[in-house]
Amino acid sequence: MASWNSIPLEISYEIAGWIAFASWSISFYLQVILNFRRKCVVGLSFDFVVLNLTKHSSYMIYNVCLYFSPVIQKQYFDTYGDKEMIPVAANDVAFSIHAVVMTALLLFQIFIYERGSQKVSRLAAAIVIVVWTFAAICFFIALPTQSWLWLISLFNSIQVFMTCVKYIPQAKMNFTRKSTDGWSIENTLLDFTGGVTNYMQMVIQSIDQNSWVNFYGNIGKTLLSLAECMAKLMEKIGIEKFSVVGRSYGGFVAYHMTQMWPEKSRESCDCKLRDQHKKV
Repeated sequence: MASWNSIPLEISYEIAGWIAFASWSISFYLQVILNFRRKCVVGLSFDFVVLNLTKHSSYMIYNVCLYFSPVIQKQYFDTYGDKEMIPVAANDVAFSIHAVVMTALLLFQIFIYERGSQKVSRLAAAIVIVVWTFAAICFFIALPTQSWLWLISLFNSIQVFMTCVKYIPQAKMNFTRKSTDGWSIENTLLDFTGGVTNYMQMVIQSIDQNSWVNFYGNIGKTLLSLAECMAKLMEKIGIEKFSVVGRSYGGFVAYHMTQMWPEKSRESCDCKLRDQHKKV
């Protein structure tokens, strides 16, 4: 396993990571406090909370396993090279565990506070059941060959997928009610700060190691950071609707932005795919 070449960069990496942890973690408390003060969860999409719990649980499994398991780390080094650093930091582990706990607390508030006629939709319940059934099947596929890196990479992909769909129920509810009452919107700046510092952390590591493997070794973290940063930046400068154009890797970011914020997206375009069609 590689070590840090620059102490200042290592310190900067740790600082950026814990700023991301603090920003995203505080954003959870805003919703919890809002629910507590109102003694009511009307306006908070229950589908969002249920999907979010699956998302953070998947992310926690990926981070905890890759960070603590020597077996999985060996498989990672065998795949990407033993001179690389694992793309998971202590703040990633801390955040994902904390996120699961806080999301579970939100779920508990749904049970004890006034919720009106709201309930979890059949579609959201079906998505959760299908996802965990798929994960269980993959576990038994990985078991004979001990393909644990492949398995946790699937969990990382699951968390990306869940992030793409979890915002849709809340956006739909806000649009239908023509109100954001009951939904904490003050965490916009915190989300943006967390996305920027999380991405900065990966850049710092890549500069120190003179290698960009950690970007595609942890593709979920990269895509979500970029998509989160771009969307929150446009929200801050007052852009309510957008069309996204990306090429190659940027096409993936464009796709995730349109999936995470469908109510704001007009369209997305992957120029590389268009270029390929022209050549044909």
